[in-house]
Amino acid sequence: MINVITELSKYVILTLMIVYTFHCFYMVWRQDEEEKKELLHQQLTMIFFIDFTAFLVIYLKSMDFKVILFYIEMMIFFAVVQILYRIFYEDASLLLLNNMCMLLSVGFIMLCRLSLPSANKQLLIVAAGSAISLVIPVMIRKMKFLKDLTWVYAGVGVVLLAAVLVLASTSYGAKLSLMGIQPSEVIKITFVFFMASLLCGKVNFRKVVLATIVAVLHVGILVLSRDLGSAVIFFVTYLVLIYVSTRNPGYMFLGLGGGCVGAVIAYYLFGHVRQRVSAWRDPMAVYQNEGYQIVQSLFAIGTGGWFGMGLCQGSPEKIPVVKNDFIFSAICEEMGGIFAICLILVCTSFFLMIVTIALKIRNPFYKLIALGLGTEYAFQVFLTIGGVTKFIPMTGVTLPLVSYGGSSVMCTILMLAIIQGLYILREDEDEEIETQRKETIERRGKRATPERTGYRQNP
Repeated sequence: MINVITELSKYVILTLMIVYTFHCFYMVWRQDEEEKKELLHQQLTMIFFIDFTAFLVIYLKSMDFKVILFYIEMMIFFAVVQILYRIFYEDASLLLLNNMCMLLSVGFIMLCRLSLPSANKQLLIVAAGSAISLVIPVMIRKMKFLKDLTWVYAGVGVVLLAAVLVLASTSYGAKLSLMGIQPSEVIKITFVFFMASLLCGKVNFRKVVLATIVAVLHVGILVLSRDLGSAVIFFVTYLVLIYVSTRNPGYMFLGLGGGCVGAVIAYYLFGHVRQRVSAWRDPMAVYQNEGYQIVQSLFAIGTGGWFGMGLCQGSPEKIPVVKNDFIFSAICEEMGGIFAICLILVCTSFFLMIVTIALKIRNPFYKLIALGLGTEYAFQVFLTIGGVTKFIPMTGVTLPLVSYGGSSVMCTILMLAIIQGLYILREDEDEEIETQRKETIERRGKRATPERTGYRQNP
């Protein structure tokens, strides 16, 4: 009976995920607010049933009552977050909030299946990050001096990265964390704020040079720390923001050329880089060493097929570091390729929403922040999924909101809170423009009335 429920559950979860994904894109084009509200409620219902079905299967397979306790705690957390955002931020993007809850749900399902203690720890970190994130939109709205802290952002970023380089111990071939915290995750935010504050005004060659120097310091320290994934994310974000602020494709091509040269130099300087390239080119040839991870990942993806093996039916624990870097492979194995494609589409919807918010914001400082954070999010998703599918060499970054990792999930939640703040600012700008338009119409009407009255009195 349990096997029947497990087999049926994967089709139920897959169907709900397909419908949810369709709603993500369908709502972007709809203008009817009442219809949008109804679709948002339907999305929450689908998240609830996906979670209920998945945790029921995990409980039946493990018969561990702690799974039920975790499920109850998780649902309470989602309910509190949804209620508080509706109370404090009536103008917040509920689609953005729903997508965050969906991605967190997928992560919690897989973490609970792989390691319940890790899932509990992740939930505590997510709850703490969400509590902090509730004040972020207010700060974005009220703290107008944020664009004046240009060199504070740069100094904090360089100092923290240098501290990691000097003081951190090596883990999986790279220096990543200091006292259990990965500063590069926080510095992704400060780096975007630095670039936005420097480039939000009139951009000249001097500002481009200053931005380049600071970006080189960030990327260079990360490369020396062998945190190659973060280094690539910083570099791509720098290129995008430079191009958007200058509209000069020459800077883009020059930066890409410099990046290619840097990649070749890193290949010959660092054996860690050569190992990852070797594992990417022919993982079976080095299966017993550096190729083991990627081979197990490809086996898991292939085993899952389109519909997956079903929760607790596969063997994702055979993949080293599956909770962190290779959770997408575990999703493919047990929930299927179609579910994984839907997950990618939800992440794409996330990115498109952020870009849409950026395009509608009039303030150049906030516009660049939205574009920078959106670029970091999208490229991190690309690096993670591209690495586990052997599309590109592995870079060791996590899948935002889904993978296990305290610093990563905390900072991603804070980034999304900043985006929510920018969305609310955009709504304020729209209201201000509408108010000014009405006042202009009223003033014109008052000026026109005496003229018409005088004409009638003196035919």
